[in-house]
Amino acid sequence: MQASVKWCGGETFLGLSNSSHSVVMDGNGGKNAPSPMEMVLMGAGGCSSVDVIAALKEGAQQVVSCVAELSAERREQSPKLFTKINIHFVVTGKALDEHRVATAVRDSLEKYCSVCLMLGAGVTMTHSYEIIESA
Repeated sequence: MQASVKWCGGETFLGLSNSSHSVVMDGNGGKNAPSPMEMVLMGAGGCSSVDVIAALKEGAQQVVSCVAELSAERREQSPKLFTKINIHFVVTGKALDEHRVATAVRDSLEKYCSVCLMLGAGVTMTHSYEIIESA
């Protein structure tokens, strides 16, 4: 995997992936675009969400929505590393099996999510979930 980041002037940077996608980042606290640290946080949520949805589909669950709500704490002093991250999954579907949802969420954090596992070495990672029955 490869990527590049180009400075565009001021506090704006353009990230370019080897899959030909781009994303604007803001080095000024995320005023005009996500900051790099926000990108890391969203990456953890995205990676974990992919795992959760894959596990629930494999378990024949009728998921209609899955939202990962992330909250994080950072050190006060530089480098302002993440110290705690919680991913709360709100899973909506028909007749969802709570055990399967709990297992999918746990396994993502502890076994499969590459981003969470990398962060987990220095960050307290937690997860939670809720199930909403859809009509």
